[in-house]
Amino acid sequence: MKRLTILGSTGSIGTQALQIVECYPERFRVIALSAGSNYKLLARQANRFRPSLLHIRDSADVDKLSDSLDYKPEQILSGENSLENLATLESVDLVLNSLVGFAGFRPTLRALQAGKKIALANKESLVAGGELIRPLLIHSPGSLIPVDSEHSAMLQCIVGEPEGSIRKIIITASGGPFRDWSNEKLKSVRPADALRHPNWEMGAKITIDSATMMNKGLEIIEAHWLFGLPPERIEPVIHPQSIIHSVVEFTDGSSKAQLGPPDMKVPILYALTWPERVHSDLPTIDWSVARKLTFSPISGDRFPCLWLAMDALRTGGHAPAVLNAANEVAVQHFINGEIDYIRIPEIIEESLGNVHLHTELSEQSLTETDAEARAFAESLV
Repeated sequence: MKRLTILGSTGSIGTQALQIVECYPERFRVIALSAGSNYKLLARQANRFRPSLLHIRDSADVDKLSDSLDYKPEQILSGENSLENLATLESVDLVLNSLVGFAGFRPTLRALQAGKKIALANKESLVAGGELIRPLLIHSPGSLIPVDSEHSAMLQCIVGEPEGSIRKIIITASGGPFRDWSNEKLKSVRPADALRHPNWEMGAKITIDSATMMNKGLEIIEAHWLFGLPPERIEPVIHPQSIIHSVVEFTDGSSKAQLGPPDMKVPILYALTWPERVHSDLPTIDWSVARKLTFSPISGDRFPCLWLAMDALRTGGHAPAVLNAANEVAVQHFINGEIDYIRIPEIIEESLGNVHLHTELSEQSLTETDAEARAFAESLV
């Protein structure tokens, strides 16, 4: 029986995780749930799983949440600082962090510092703070299990392999809805266009990141910190079918790939049960059906966000935090219809070129850099 905290339980990953938990009542018990502003869904989840602790971001929603419950939890918390308390609960075995954005960094750091195991769906934790988190992973291997399908695939390919045997990692990308669009046509992209992903069902922010290919850039930074490979040994390729999630090439010339349907419940289940594999009734690939798996290089000028992310990784220090913050601001303004799609990479590039990068990396300096980059990006909007 694993006792769980789920941060971001009302989002895409959180809701799917709870669907999995419901299928394995003998394996999981939910101790704590947190949500942003969707107190109605959080209340429905709480009434179903009856966790001891609940968290809602805005204190103004605490009473509304409480009135929607048919039981009395031990405590209802609010505010960002309380998330760190949920991430370090002594009674919890595993923390699933599916928060969106930089808000997930401190809970990840606190959980690892407290010796907790964490299933990580918040890639920004490693994008912005990977340099601080990496030493904790080296000191305590197996303490962080990635939920992203690509990094789950990488992990599954390297389990049992000798240290130092990886030559490179090939990370696949569907290419999103605009992989065949011309640069001229991209000028007319509307939010509704970018939110129609051809293969995956995800939250709005990550869906836009997939369209711009920033998501793949963030995943390359994440892979760098998870597996200790330099950026030149992490190669992105277009794979429109989203069947092969990543490939690991080894020093002897052989390669391993992890394949599966584009369904996030598969890597979520793997992260929740790792190192075990449990029986599930999730969809599988029908290998008796003829199909093509195709690959192609990524166009250099159609997806500038990808190359900005890789440049930020090479620069290191606070640059990835600036990249992440500026991207969050730009994407939200695009979703709101306040800027054009092609303005997203421009805002990120201008932010990278103008935000002061602190000389010494620390938790405090990352927080200050994040705030400064957001303010600068907002000023550009």
